[in-house]
Amino acid sequence: MNILLNGVGRIGKSLLRIINNNNNLNITTINELNTNIDNIIYSINHDSTYGRFDDPFKKIDNNSIQNSRSIITITNYNSLDLVDLGNIDIIIDASGSKVDIESLKRLDVRYIFLTHPNKNADINIILGVNENKLNNTHKIISTSSCNATALLPVLKLIDDNYTIEYGDITTIHPLLNHQKVLDSSCIGSTNRDIECNFEFGRSSLQNIIPSKTTTVDACSYIIPHINSSLLSSSSLRVPTDTVGVINVTLKIKESISKESLEELFLDYEKKQKFHILLNNYMPLVSSDFKAQDFTSIVDHRFTDLKHGIMIKLVIWYDNEWGYASKVVDIINNL
Repeated sequence: MNILLNGVGRIGKSLLRIINNNNNLNITTINELNTNIDNIIYSINHDSTYGRFDDPFKKIDNNSIQNSRSIITITNYNSLDLVDLGNIDIIIDASGSKVDIESLKRLDVRYIFLTHPNKNADINIILGVNENKLNNTHKIISTSSCNATALLPVLKLIDDNYTIEYGDITTIHPLLNHQKVLDSSCIGSTNRDIECNFEFGRSSLQNIIPSKTTTVDACSYIIPHINSSLLSSSSLRVPTDTVGVINVTLKIKESISKESLEELFLDYEKKQKFHILLNNYMPLVSSDFKAQDFTSIVDHRFTDLKHGIMIKLVIWYDNEWGYASKVVDIINNL
């Protein structure tokens, strides 16, 4: 399947590297607002988080790049309806920008994947939760968020077996490009519905920055009763490059033992079709999970149970590489 990748930022670059090693998929076009093709090549080949690309690109001309596997046309349009889609089967929108769903539906391609939650998409998909519901009636497909991708498979597993009555999550999230290196003015973002966030104007390298999170909302687009009435939530931005972690506290209806809870996770890992849940018992830190394609890594050093009904969990995930790997898995599962 031929793919147009819209945006080659943090998620886009991870998708490009993963798809480069996938024989079923081929990126033929990259649409990117950056008009400097030499800089595009440089940023693809050299990444401060994941290192040098082992199959680097070079410039053919001012409109195309090539490596050992692919020749990719580079376009610089601010709207996808201006791009030649003649040989494109799939669009992956990794731009991080707001989208007009009705305009996307008019594009002459089979599928459009959005790498962010969108309640107006034909379907929101998280691997390990509802990928079996994806069918040929769906054109605009959201692959949700990195946080929800890590969290919801675990919540569904517990809720299906023991029924969640209420709970709380805190995401500890690496810094993002819209944050500041040093203190500056407040940050506004139409893409994130932020008018003027004072905290994000503070130095991302010198602070733990509290924030709201849309993780639970993203979960509710897929399982409606797992919503903000069931779970409270917050987020802390920390000065690391990648790998997030979610602290989860849940009150369940049915009393269980800690051993039964751990066995539930161990059994799931053995039977799963995709790389979703991984059980960890080793003394690891965040950088040890970098470039890990498992996205719900339950750290059982911190698994706890109080009075048989209050569960405490810690879940690791690579918010860039891990999430991008699940986008590719979903596309391959079509």
